[in-house]
Amino acid sequence: MTSGQADRALRARAAKAIPGGMYGHMATTLAPPSASQFYARAEGCRLWDVDGREYVDLLSAFGPNLLGYGEPRVLAAARAQMEVCDTASGPSALMVELAETMVARIADAEWAMFCKNGSDATGMAVMIARACTGRRVILTARNSYHGAQPWCTPRPVGVLPEERAHIAHFDYNDLAGLEAAVEAAGEDLAAILLTPHRHETFEDQLDVDAAFARKVRELADRAGALVMLDEVRTGFRLAAGGAWEGLGVAPDLTCWGKVLGNGQPISAVTGAEKVRAAAASVFVTGSFWFSAAPMAAALEVMAQVAEGGYLDRLQTAARRLREGLAEQAARHDFGFVQSGPAAMPLFRFEEDADLRRIYRFCDVAIENGALLSPYHNMFANAAMTPADVDRVLEATEAAFRDLRARNADLPPVPAPVAARLAAMGR
Repeated sequence: MTSGQADRALRARAAKAIPGGMYGHMATTLAPPSASQFYARAEGCRLWDVDGREYVDLLSAFGPNLLGYGEPRVLAAARAQMEVCDTASGPSALMVELAETMVARIADAEWAMFCKNGSDATGMAVMIARACTGRRVILTARNSYHGAQPWCTPRPVGVLPEERAHIAHFDYNDLAGLEAAVEAAGEDLAAILLTPHRHETFEDQLDVDAAFARKVRELADRAGALVMLDEVRTGFRLAAGGAWEGLGVAPDLTCWGKVLGNGQPISAVTGAEKVRAAAASVFVTGSFWFSAAPMAAALEVMAQVAEGGYLDRLQTAARRLREGLAEQAARHDFGFVQSGPAAMPLFRFEEDADLRRIYRFCDVAIENGALLSPYHNMFANAAMTPADVDRVLEATEAAFRDLRARNADLPPVPAPVAARLAAMGR
């Protein structure tokens, strides 16, 4: 199985004009062979590649698609603002309105600042935490992804050791390990940075233990440090407010991204009152951070978040898909693991250490019109209808049947995947 002719032609051109042919998380280096690199059109939860092949897209642009590609109200808001003022010599009034809206919507937010990407938001939060405390050490869960800046990129080629010298780690949900890391940091601990649940590539997702989350808050308070929550992937997809609100754990800083503009480029940091002065003291900026059209889009997204119906639609579709996959796996006699929240699923097979089974499964599903990932969590969106879920299940039914017919006769995973697994000791 391979991608289409037009896609292959574009890859050949890209290989000459773009280093590596593509880069970052959009590169298909780790994807199944039939995955396309280039796409031509998107609508709702559907995606068409440059060869005209149609998919139900479970990747949702790796997260930004919350309400549906080209959601009419969001698109209209962005277009209307672009016609009058977008990137100018100062921000529009929408910046104030959006900050007020986020403060009203998010229980632990007293202020908001805006940027473009998740990496911008987490990097800004780290600077603010260090400015607030006058300390250097940031504790993060081992292997957690917080962006692609030098201090956190998962592939530190070209990064100096000094740029990561004050980043220390513990294992997610490991109370003893967290306590030891806090003790080791001592009076130099600036903040503890976590995602609301563990969602790493090539690993099962893991819900946060409530006692662990509360211990994070307790230890940070005792040490005079901050708690930072990275909601770049989870924000407004799992809840209409903060993901830890239900646990009674309030972060001091929260990073938002991906869904905030439903595809328009905008991210944010919100924070507690005690961090306000530090946030005002750091110099952070960007030529396009103050653009008005993405803020107009974000205001419309926040309006639909407040209305609430989007979350019911999204979670209903996600649960229906999860139940359908479980039924198919049981009927075909496969141990099939769906980890993480239904709205952010990650799939794997039992007894599949080399990942040949999950890669073949996703490859066949893609060939049959469902865009799945064998290594990265996926993202349900509110545009998914029962018919879209049924279409995905038709594709996964074909994939399960293919696996059962092939038994152990499965192609190897792509070479970069094998290299990644070897590096992980698997």
